[in-house]
Amino acid sequence: MIKIKNLTKYFKKNGKAAVSSLDLTINDGEITGFAGLNGAGKTTTIRMIAGVTLPSSGTVTVDGADIVHDKVKASKSIGWVPELPNFEPQAKSISLMIYYAGFYGIDYKTAKNRAIEILKEVNIYDARKMKLINYSQGMKKRFSLASCMIIEPQNFLFDEILNGLDPEGIQFMRNYMKELKKKNKAVFLSTHILSELQNLADKVAIINNGKLVTIIKPDELENVTKSTITIKIKNIDDKIMNILQPYGKAKVEGGEIVLTDIQKDFSDLNTLLVKNNYIVTGFSVEGESLEDYFFKLIGGDNKK
Repeated sequence: MIKIKNLTKYFKKNGKAAVSSLDLTINDGEITGFAGLNGAGKTTTIRMIAGVTLPSSGTVTVDGADIVHDKVKASKSIGWVPELPNFEPQAKSISLMIYYAGFYGIDYKTAKNRAIEILKEVNIYDARKMKLINYSQGMKKRFSLASCMIIEPQNFLFDEILNGLDPEGIQFMRNYMKELKKKNKAVFLSTHILSELQNLADKVAIINNGKLVTIIKPDELENVTKSTITIKIKNIDDKIMNILQPYGKAKVEGGEIVLTDIQKDFSDLNTLLVKNNYIVTGFSVEGESLEDYFFKLIGGDNKK
């Protein structure tokens, strides 16, 4: 669990608060979304939580340890994946992970075994003999995730982790965050891709100009993102209801299927129906999205 109290950061170059009086709790077993425009203060907040930027005032405690006054203990509970991972380009994955593990008192044999296991888990074990300079952006993101896993942290900070990834990489990261949640980990996901928060987050904190605008709680998030899906299919049959059942409540209306009370991410539904030989001639979604709600809160004039 991460607790943020009255967190504030000033930078000398302009004298303005990049983050101002921020209060937020990232609970175990939850994915907390962090939404804001570029320059809103998301990355500065994450860097303060990670302990690489000192706050001007306020506190961050990680599983009870203050990130400033008890940094070693607090850091052992944090796994941080920055937006643009930066590693020694000539290094190789396993040796670098062993090196990182040494800072936390993990012995060589344990670190090596753990590194091998984690690289397999994030699907880059086959690249273990490659130098990091030859990794793609997606591979670097996966290695960044792997390297922070070496200490088996309880809390994860993901700063724009989905940026620059191909569809396969995005799906992998989505599923991985869901698995972390199942393991009762605390996940803090900063992104400007609001549809991802809509499908993943248990609650969403919205920040604008360094200030917390609101926190959309689970019950509120469900109402904000309530959608109705209308699907036009030429060959409707009884079996289609079995496919639709996990997604929400489905009923046939005048040759169309109307899906309400959405229960899960439906981004793959159209593809799934086609794979099952249904002829889909129309697929529309109605209802206010998280993005619509976001711009209502911060003002429509901010929308690009």
